[in-house]
Amino acid sequence: MAGGTVKYRHLSRNSAHRQALLRNLVTALVQHESVHTTWPKAKETQRMAEKLITLAKRNNETSRRKAQGILFTPQALLPKLFGELRERYADRPGGYTRVLRTEPKSQYDQGASAILQLVDGPKDLRFAMTAAAVARDRQLKRPSNELTLMNRAKVIRYREDGARGFDDMVARLGALNLAGGGKDKRASREERDDGTDIDVSRLAKSRTGAAKGMNASIS
Repeated sequence: MAGGTVKYRHLSRNSAHRQALLRNLVTALVQHESVHTTWPKAKETQRMAEKLITLAKRNNETSRRKAQGILFTPQALLPKLFGELRERYADRPGGYTRVLRTEPKSQYDQGASAILQLVDGPKDLRFAMTAAAVARDRQLKRPSNELTLMNRAKVIRYREDGARGFDDMVARLGALNLAGGGKDKRASREERDDGTDIDVSRLAKSRTGAAKGMNASIS
């Protein structure tokens, strides 16, 4: 209808090409649990990924056939989708994926980019960043602020052995001095700003390079 609201991003592609692109991204997400792409593609892929995991939780013949029609390599990924991922999200009512904005890929490509991840998995960046913030607070012997505590509650709520896994990561980060410690310039600035908390977004940016190494990158 002329003048109607566009309900999805066209991504500068026709319908068939757009659908193939999103299926490719969702397939990579299920396989690698994390993909690095542009912000618009990540948001559109997120919608399809949420529906795919909902199909896995239904776990019947109809949902399996629909999921098979979405994945490009169903023979390899259906067992993971209807096994490991279905069990991981059995108690979670929704929100199986997360989109995190990142810095532009390069100086020549300044388009908005993002990382799309499955939550509560081994590559959950928010889980790692929140643990880093808590480890930093402990290193400076100060209490974590309300936002950090709220993020901690969110990342461990549906995660299996979430509290214990979180404490283990905090201990590892503290021992390895990866939570922002050391005598670098950023740490010095934070120590001078007595009582302020770590800016988690800056921590995310500092880890963008490392994140790219463990993500499937799709333009």
